[in-house]
Amino acid sequence: MRINKNDMVVVISGNNKDKTGKVLKVYPKTQRVIVEGVNLRKRHSKPSQKNPQGGIVEKEAPIHVSNVMVLDPKTNEPTRIGKKIIIDEKTGKKRSVRISRISGEMLS
Repeated sequence: MRINKNDMVVVISGNNKDKTGKVLKVYPKTQRVIVEGVNLRKRHSKPSQKNPQGGIVEKEAPIHVSNVMVLDPKTNEPTRIGKKIIIDEKTGKKRSVRISRISGEMLS
């Protein structure tokens, strides 16, 4: 899976199209991600010690990875992700990094 936690993504299809947000959680087995402020669902909760009032809570639901694209850090546009092998300056070993296909900028 090419999308990681804390990536900035934009939704490219579905009810939440064109919304952007940060990836909060990634589920690689089911190919789904939770994006901050996207795909909100209302959940009725009983009063408990943690939430003594109870009531209706809005929570983000997972969406499929194919419906989101990573935002390019330079141009702030949706981009595909590539991989590039670089030599680490500290250790001198090769390592693989994710890059933006539009600008070639390295993703975190």
